[in-house]
Amino acid sequence: MAIDDDKSPICIPFILEKLKEHQDAHDGLFSIPPFFIGLNGVQGVGKTTLVTILERTLKGPPYLLPVCVLSIDDLYLTHADQVKLAQSNPLNRLVQHRGAPGTHDMTLATTLFAELKNEQPTRIPRYDKSQHNGQGDRMENSKWVLVNQDGQPKIKVIILEGWCVGFKSLPDDQVKAKWEESNRAHCPADLNTSRITLSKFRLEDLLFMNRKLRDYDVITEEFDAMIHLDAIDIFDVYEWRLQQEAELRQETGHGMSNEQVINFVDGYYPAYELFSEKLREGILKDKGCQLRLTLKRDRKVKDIFVI
Repeated sequence: MAIDDDKSPICIPFILEKLKEHQDAHDGLFSIPPFFIGLNGVQGVGKTTLVTILERTLKGPPYLLPVCVLSIDDLYLTHADQVKLAQSNPLNRLVQHRGAPGTHDMTLATTLFAELKNEQPTRIPRYDKSQHNGQGDRMENSKWVLVNQDGQPKIKVIILEGWCVGFKSLPDDQVKAKWEESNRAHCPADLNTSRITLSKFRLEDLLFMNRKLRDYDVITEEFDAMIHLDAIDIFDVYEWRLQQEAELRQETGHGMSNEQVINFVDGYYPAYELFSEKLREGILKDKGCQLRLTLKRDRKVKDIFVI
């Protein structure tokens, strides 16, 4: 599916401006520390397309920046650890498969970010979603990407992209209030209220995800800039994901059915409902360092906000 690129012409000047501010703030140091960028967007919105263009542009002339792109997907638990997590929480549908906060290896993430921040030799993990009949698993170490090795330029720009990148946990009482509101509002016969998925899950499972999300602050707090590809209507994620899977079935003859896609997205949607509002308000301590692009159903940019 071709996605018109109307985003990189907005994002690249923003990144370069914030990178210049970062460099000026550390002027005089022997080595300017790496610049960390978080990039959030719902499934199917075009994150991969955008980060590919950003990486190619920033690496190329005239910028020639050493860039490393990471995906939150590459930080998933190993298959064995994911199975253990699911078995130890058999009633929690949010952790029966990879995806929700709590299914990532935050010990690995902490080590990875510390090494990149200190410009140490680093192995970038890779995750193969096709292993174990689609359940996925981390690739063996020999297939990880090596950066900051002897003879290599030190990585100066790190972009972490992912559907939950930048999400911040809420006070537990706010999660409970949102869940109670969802239960009062939910009516399966009503299209508008059926968009509210929190009522499909147990409160304790939402609280589990919320508490696990606090562990993600160790990487979120490293961001020097944040880019948020924000759907005007987050419910569009269902249509976008259905489109992606339909094209996959047409191209390969394999893929999830529409019902399977809906069930799959259902496992992610509660996080969108709970945490998107806080992200929209801005998560960085320095003002003017977060770029929010609101996207229409055709994925084109409607509005631009700097927060």
